[in-house]
Amino acid sequence: MKKLPTLLLILCCTSLIACSKGQQINGHTINTAYRSVKALKNRLSPDARIEFEVSFWTLRDSIKDNKEFLNTVDGKKPEEIIELGKELYQQRKNSGFAGYEKYANWEEMIAKFSKERIDQDSHKDKNKADPKDKANEVLYKL
Repeated sequence: MKKLPTLLLILCCTSLIACSKGQQINGHTINTAYRSVKALKNRLSPDARIEFEVSFWTLRDSIKDNKEFLNTVDGKKPEEIIELGKELYQQRKNSGFAGYEKYANWEEMIAKFSKERIDQDSHKDKNKADPKDKANEVLYKL
């Protein structure tokens, strides 16, 4: 009977520790990192989501070694990843990285990507067939 409260306390502490990392990237393996990024981006606002995605994949592009990349992103929150992405953008822009010369700053690049995402989403909706149309379709055999 004396062990029950102690066990319950340990269980509660363990669950609190496990749940507190919900806003961080789990960088134990590359697959868990990708899964946690997917979960984190779904919790962000659309503007922050695009910034987060661009930052994460820019970091991934710049750090080819998996272990080094995982060490860089492990335990980071979306805001920290965005800051790392901004720093990397500025380093690349200053060194003359191809593709960044057409953007004056980070915000302009993110605004362009946001516009492209909105255009893709609106284009995707136009091409989507209405299921009601399919039910009313009549094909004649000649």
